[in-house]
Amino acid sequence: MLLSVVVPCFNEEENVPYFYEELMKNEEFFASREMDVEVIYVDDGSKDGTVAEVKKLNEKDGRVKLISFSRNFGKEAAIYAGFQKAKGDYVVMMDADLQDPPSLLPTLFEYIDEGYDSVATRRVSRKGEPPIRSFFARQFYKLMNKISKTDIVDGARDYRLMTRPVVDAILAMGEYNRFSKGIFGWVGFSTKWVEFENVERVKGETKWNFWGLLMYSLEGIVAFSTAPLALASYLGVLFCFLAFILIIFIIVRSFFWSDPTPGWQSMVCIISLVSGVQLLCMGIMGQYLSKTYLEVKNRPKYLVKEEI
Repeated sequence: MLLSVVVPCFNEEENVPYFYEELMKNEEFFASREMDVEVIYVDDGSKDGTVAEVKKLNEKDGRVKLISFSRNFGKEAAIYAGFQKAKGDYVVMMDADLQDPPSLLPTLFEYIDEGYDSVATRRVSRKGEPPIRSFFARQFYKLMNKISKTDIVDGARDYRLMTRPVVDAILAMGEYNRFSKGIFGWVGFSTKWVEFENVERVKGETKWNFWGLLMYSLEGIVAFSTAPLALASYLGVLFCFLAFILIIFIIVRSFFWSDPTPGWQSMVCIISLVSGVQLLCMGIMGQYLSKTYLEVKNRPKYLVKEEI
């Protein structure tokens, strides 16, 4: 049996050797299951010495492999590339910063032995995160579960152990605009959720800022829900109805007040409001159109500069 460990990296020079050391503390567990391991580091266009550190590990341990992108294509592309190269009967995706504890692997395999196709992890706390980020993250999960048919669990991590059929199903979804948390839920299969306390990074700073997370959440909403398009339609119907009421009001008013000039300030406000709603609806449709545009161009999700 072979276990493939996929590790996306972006400027993780300091964490690469630490992650390897922590993962290899499970050597006895792997041996007890007569399981071989391959560790696939996917370098997402790092500017530091991440590639050099992985090469050092490769010289010491041939089970360590490297896929290095020609530039930064994003974590989603790195996950997809790792899954494509993974040959294992089981595949686990983990972050290099050790916020996904390798010590949990034996527990995850226990549930695989019980018959689950996938074992996913979620944080039960967000200790160490800025409160504003935690608040908006929780609201995002609530919103997604209301407007989408895909089940996305609050606090879900990308850290999950999967059997080969699950990985093949994920690879079959070849879309360019990828949102892995939604894809994991969409493909289905029996999934067990394992909870753990939030673990802070060992070294370095997180590559995610508030704006990046906001854009990522919009990717998820557009990728797995058409509710914003329906909202635009409902707003259009609502304002058509309001316009009809206003027309009747103006006609009735003309019979009782001869001077229509008073009230131009409120009219300007109404025009501004309606124009704003129109631009909002056009923006929503533009988001979906832009995603369609990127899909039909059929560009590769990533380009490999070097592979070991």
